[in-house]
Amino acid sequence: MARGRPSRQTIYAQLDEAIEDLRSRMGGLPSPAEAEAIWSELWHQEAHHSTALEGNTLILNEVRKLLDEGRAVGSKELKEYMEVVGYGAAAKWVYGQAMEPGDWTTGDLLSIQEVRTVHHEAMTPVWNVAPHPHATPAETPGNWRQHDIQPFPEGMTPPPFPEVDHRMTDWVNEVNKIREVDETPFPERLARIHNDFERIHPYLDGNGRTGRLLLNLLLVRLGYPPAIVFKNERERYLKAMRKADRGEYGPLGELIARAVTNNLYRFVVPAVAGPARLVPLASLVDPKNGVTATSLRAAAERGRLRAQKSENGTWLSSKNWLAEYERNKHRRVKG
Repeated sequence: MARGRPSRQTIYAQLDEAIEDLRSRMGGLPSPAEAEAIWSELWHQEAHHSTALEGNTLILNEVRKLLDEGRAVGSKELKEYMEVVGYGAAAKWVYGQAMEPGDWTTGDLLSIQEVRTVHHEAMTPVWNVAPHPHATPAETPGNWRQHDIQPFPEGMTPPPFPEVDHRMTDWVNEVNKIREVDETPFPERLARIHNDFERIHPYLDGNGRTGRLLLNLLLVRLGYPPAIVFKNERERYLKAMRKADRGEYGPLGELIARAVTNNLYRFVVPAVAGPARLVPLASLVDPKNGVTATSLRAAAERGRLRAQKSENGTWLSSKNWLAEYERNKHRRVKG
């Protein structure tokens, strides 16, 4: 029988299990100082995909060159390079601030000052070369909008600008309650918080980028890897946001849960797990050497790769077992 798409509850359970394993067996999420390579790649990926969701056309290699070397490779408009520079600076600030908060923070999960700082970091470089055409001097990066926003084509209408200040105060207060016991699945609570920010639309421009950065600030502070919405998921993300506008948070919660779990398996677990530690097969994937999730699963199911199934049905193996499988496979091929 063909395997169907896992249910939303299964996806949530897989995330819970993976995070518990990260905390109990691997010492939790490593800091940027402890695992610079992990955070560097997450930084590149997030800056690329989050700006691409807004129409930026730089490819991933161009983003790496720009962020690592300050080289503007290619022949794109200056505005596009500055979008990536700003987002990259903001993401780096978010990761560092999430793991090691500055002295001026309130001690809460999030503060209004941090919300303003994230927008200021993300938008200042592009604002310096291409400011919003309708912006007043009071609407520079980090400052709430002083304009009303026209209704979106899908029907969502942000509140009038005089309401933004108290709406954002209420939003931050809700964010700071997320650790409280609640029957709603955690990814859907995150989805509601993320969507509420976008519905308030506190800034004249840059709300999507700022909202995704703030979502990741919360995730990392709570011990989760950041969520990266890949550019090829743009339509699914927007559709899920439209459903969330109507109070249906499941699709967006599922997308967030998948994104966090994927980053955990792809970047974090391979770097912090020892060679004998059992990890999901997704953490052992190595496309450069032809090691795919499909081939590993097939090998595990046929008993050629030593592996175990977790309680939720996820196949687990280790770097040592994979190396043993690779050695035996090559011997069989030569024979």
